[in-house]
Amino acid sequence: MSMVNGSNSGTGVANMQGKVVLITGATRGIGRKVVHGIAPFGATMIVVGRDQSRIDEVISEAKAIDGCGPISGEVCNLLEQDEIRNLANRIKSQHSQLDVLVNNAGAIFSKKIKTSAGFERTWALNHNAYFLLTSLLKDQLISSPSARVISTASEAHRPGKMRWDDLQYDKRRSMGGWSTYCQSKLANILFTKELARKLDGTDVTANCIHPGFVNTGFSRNNGFFGRLLMALTWPFQRRDSKGAETIVWLAASEAARKHNGDYLYNCKPGKLSKAAKSDEDAAKLWSLSEQMTNTGDLW
Repeated sequence: MSMVNGSNSGTGVANMQGKVVLITGATRGIGRKVVHGIAPFGATMIVVGRDQSRIDEVISEAKAIDGCGPISGEVCNLLEQDEIRNLANRIKSQHSQLDVLVNNAGAIFSKKIKTSAGFERTWALNHNAYFLLTSLLKDQLISSPSARVISTASEAHRPGKMRWDDLQYDKRRSMGGWSTYCQSKLANILFTKELARKLDGTDVTANCIHPGFVNTGFSRNNGFFGRLLMALTWPFQRRDSKGAETIVWLAASEAARKHNGDYLYNCKPGKLSKAAKSDEDAAKLWSLSEQMTNTGDLW
């Protein structure tokens, strides 16, 4: 399957003209290739990044692809809840519908530094941002026919544990950020599971994906050792275009809708850890997430 290159034979891909697609983490790696992959289908795309110059670059790249529809950019630091709320307000003022929300921005932070709202940064970006942005744009999603929420998770969820008594790792060592990262990726799957349940009866589907071990700028924000790790593992990494394929397929294919609530890898259901299958933990995380993002009134 080569959805990123626009080859959609046999996949049931509909024309996406008139559909609105929002992609976070869109200026690098997987997100950038998602933009390239969706461009040929003619959707209206909103690309979100932290830097205007990189946003301009990815918009220019997309516009050069045959079939590309309207595309605009939004600058937002997704570590900060106030910025996420401002982003959501801008989106709602411009669009009455949202057909596809791709929660893709993510990182691992080796140093324990908290956001202005008091959250450890890996948790704030990889989970709270997904939860808050989705919650704020819920009405736009529900008002759109066949809307989809797609979140980037990871096989790193397998060693992950929900440290209910210490989600921000104030008491524990985070092993250079690895433990907090694995916990956040487990949270992505539990969030998707509960989101699909919450949206049951609507026309919105929710999925999360494992992109594979992708050759991107991931972890290079963590100094020499982060860059060294990525360099040493380069032979084992897959192309970012391959990592983006499942997201593009979920965004564009009618066949993908049967997988509502699933965790997918290479466009097929992936295997979950025991912790990722817990309905009880999914509900517990949802309740805590509402408290952490002050969104209890939205659901």
